Amino acid sequence: MNKSLVTNFIALALLAAGYLTQNHIVLYAGLFAFSGAITNWLAVHMLFEKVPGLYGSGVIPSRFEEFKLAIKHLMMEQFFTDENIDRFLSQELGSSNQLDLEPIMECIDLNPTFDSLVNVIEQSSFGGMIAMFGGKEALEPLKAPFVEKMQQSIVEISQSDTVKQALKQQLESPSMLKEVKENVEAIIDQRLNELTPQLVKQIVQTMIKQHLGWLVVWGGVFGGIIGVISACVV
Repeated sequence: MNKSLVTNFIALALLAAGYLTQNHIVLYAGLFAFSGAITNWLAVHMLFEKVPGLYGSGVIPSRFEEFKLAIKHLMMEQFFTDENIDRFLSQELGSSNQLDLEPIMECIDLNPTFDSLVNVIEQSSFGGMIAMFGGKEALEPLKAPFVEKMQQSIVEISQSDTVKQALKQQLESPSMLKEVKENVEAIIDQRLNELTPQLVKQIVQTMIKQHLGWLVVWGGVFGGIIGVISACVV
C-alpha cells in the first residue's frame, strides 16, 4: 500500500467534503492535512529526483561522491579498525593447536621440486653417471614416490607446534594487520568505484524510502490537527 497516495487522497477527500458542506472545521482539516502531506511527499521525492527549478533537489544522486566517501569512512573507521581486525584474527586463530594447514599443503604442486632436484643432479658430478643410465628419463619413475613422500613430510612439518605458533605470530603482527587493512580498503575502493549515481540512489532509496512514507502520513495527520485548531480559533 502506498502510504503517501492514501494520505493525500484522504486529505483531498476531507478538503472536498468541507468545501461542499461549507464545514470550516473539515475544510481546514483537509486543507492543512493536504498541505502537510504534499509538502512532505515533495521533500521525500526531492531527495531522490531532480525537480526543475527547485534548488537542492536530487541531493542523493548529485552528491553520490560524498556518499561513497561516507560509506568508505564508515566501513574503515567503524568496522575494519586495527582493534577489530586483531580481535577477529585472534578469535579465528585461537590457539596454535586449532590451525590446520594440511588442506593448504595438500594443494601445493611439488612436481617442480622434483624437476629442480633432477637438474641439480645433472649439473653435479653425478650427471655423467646418470647419463650413462638413461639420463633424466631414467629418474622419471621416481617422480611420483618423491612427490608423495615430500607431500607427507611437508604436512608433518606444518603440524608442528613451532610452525603453527610462528604462523600465528606472523598473522597477528602489526605489518600483517596493516596489509589486511590495506587489502580491505582496496576492495572497498574497487567496489565503490563501480557505483553510479543511479545505483547510489537505488541503494539509499531501497533502505529508507519505505520508511520515509510515514513522513507523509504524519505530515497529513499533524496538518489536519493544526487545521482543526485553526478553524476553532478563527
